[in-house]
Amino acid sequence: MAITDGMSTADMQSRLAALQAAYFDLAAGAKVVTASYAQGDGSKSVTYRQTELSDIRNAIYELQMALNPGTCNPRRARRIRF
Repeated sequence: MAITDGMSTADMQSRLAALQAAYFDLAAGAKVVTASYAQGDGSKSVTYRQTELSDIRNAIYELQMALNPGTCNPRRARRIRF
């Protein structure tokens, strides 16, 4: 069960845009970034610090996987068998 189960495509796209903006702001040197988005039950906001870049990157990856299944699949390492 993914965290994006039950979310509409529009909600996922708005969250993805907010997370991508927050990621680039943090990568550019901003110390604290707040990402805000509107959802059916009201508006939400999330605050990130620079040390949380990997968390944002993982959330972006999850949303991209949910929006475009099959396009972001990482390759498995190949094993050599003798």
